[in-house]
Amino acid sequence: MATHSSPISFIPARDIPPLTNKVILVTGGTAGLGKQSILEFAKHDPGHLWLAARNVAKAQETVNEVVKSVPNVRISILELDLGSLASVQRAASQFLESSSRLDVLLNNAGIMAHPEGLTKDGYELQFGTNFLGHSLLIRLLLPIMQRTALQMGPGDVRIVSLTSGSHARAPPAGIVFDSLKTDASSLSAVERYGQSKLANILYAKELAYRIPDIRIASVNPGMVRTGLTDVMGKNNLAYRLILSVLSPIMGVSIEEGVKAQLWACTAKDVRSGEYYSRMEETGKGSPHTRDRKLAEDLWDWTHKELDAFLVSGQS
Repeated sequence: MATHSSPISFIPARDIPPLTNKVILVTGGTAGLGKQSILEFAKHDPGHLWLAARNVAKAQETVNEVVKSVPNVRISILELDLGSLASVQRAASQFLESSSRLDVLLNNAGIMAHPEGLTKDGYELQFGTNFLGHSLLIRLLLPIMQRTALQMGPGDVRIVSLTSGSHARAPPAGIVFDSLKTDASSLSAVERYGQSKLANILYAKELAYRIPDIRIASVNPGMVRTGLTDVMGKNNLAYRLILSVLSPIMGVSIEEGVKAQLWACTAKDVRSGEYYSRMEETGKGSPHTRDRKLAEDLWDWTHKELDAFLVSGQS
């Protein structure tokens, strides 16, 4: 796989092209990288920005901040709890009732190294939130994205999912399927987080293989000084100590860290199906990221679960 010998130079103010008429949906846009993405997109004349978040009050604060910076921007809030498939379905329905196109879906929201727990639907908390909720959102919005791609041309429509270098901390099997409908207490919080982030990479690769008319990528922004690592620290004493030392030294600012996902959402040289570490096509994900059989197994498991949910909702 090709690699870049040096990091790509990307300055959002200079390199994000005009987003005229484009509809962009960002999950988790109330803080950190998601909020910064919204703020940057707003500066480039988008047709309509959608901020999807669980906390509507915080979402409104972000909207107010964006509008103060860019008064004429069109921006809407979508209430979305990725830990509830019913909430994801409602959010998708609300979006589809209001929009005739979707050009960019940025799956930014996530939780990190949380204690043991289950989603509202009984899935391991991190896997259900970071991966399965987003997978349902993709599935429900894929038809409108494919219609948009027919109008705009192949590769112009994007799905970008955030992942993490911690995907390499997934269990030895990569994804322990038998654990996904339990609290996975036999795995550490970091292993549970790792398998959810590995799933993001594998699903993006498999989706790109099956849906060639949409450009799909997964992005690891690197160590960024955001509130996500604060949560990780609170739940893991060892990582609290590690992060307290490494974050100020190795972590980058949100303004720097956000460049990778903005690049993946807008740059012409993004390759569909790739896992990017920051903006470099490293090809250095863990061996599991290149396991096509694991990707196919994940695809089959995911759509079996989503089929069951969608059928139950219609009965």
